[in-house]
Amino acid sequence: MPPIPALFILPIGSKGSLICTQPSQRVYLLTFDSPPDNRLTPAFCLSFLLALDILEHRYPKGLVISTSAIPKFYSNGLDYESVLKSTTFFSEMNGHAFAGGLMTAMMHDYRFMNPHRGFLCLNEVEFGAPLKPPMSSIFRQKLPNPNTYRTMVLEAKRFNALEALQEGIVDGLGMVPEVLKFVEEMKLVDKAKSGVYGNLKKEMWRETVGYLEDYRGSEERAGAEIEEQKRNQEEQEKRVVEWERPKGRERSKL
Repeated sequence: MPPIPALFILPIGSKGSLICTQPSQRVYLLTFDSPPDNRLTPAFCLSFLLALDILEHRYPKGLVISTSAIPKFYSNGLDYESVLKSTTFFSEMNGHAFAGGLMTAMMHDYRFMNPHRGFLCLNEVEFGAPLKPPMSSIFRQKLPNPNTYRTMVLEAKRFNALEALQEGIVDGLGMVPEVLKFVEEMKLVDKAKSGVYGNLKKEMWRETVGYLEDYRGSEERAGAEIEEQKRNQEEQEKRVVEWERPKGRERSKL
């Protein structure tokens, strides 16, 4: 079978690229290739967002699938608001999706995973990065089981394909051919025709959308919470020192 010609190609920095093809009528496949592991750099995000804008404004409404040209990684690490457009978004995770890479996949409407390769993991607890409100809320809203959310956030569990399917993190297993079959069976290409698809999604995920729309306010509140935490820790330390002093106790070195 001859290769599918590209609708357009966007650069990702100086070494990467994002290629858009059309494997089926009104089905747009975005394949990103940003070595070594499709990290969500500013250049990556800008190209990804531009591709979504091009499809939104220059092509008939349909369905968008994102995947990776790097076999091992979907993404190892968005400005997520662009996935609230009037289009169905489908993530085909061909390899590992960690941290921000998994967040990007969760912002899609549907997710498929390679049944033979890759893990899904939210591992911020392992490298000391807090989850900002919109980052956390998308998992809280979309995961069907709160215990899965707890395991993902507090234990950094690596989910293989079968576990991801069982826990409702993904909707199915397979690669692009299986995704296309699912799209056809579910008649997803035509869902955007009525023009309300974006509004429906915006209301479905109101909590996450609210955090994104008030991102600056969320950042200010997060900063204030950090300062309040520091003050509380200082007060707690003072109370322990006061408790030790009259009784001649020494703080434990454990």
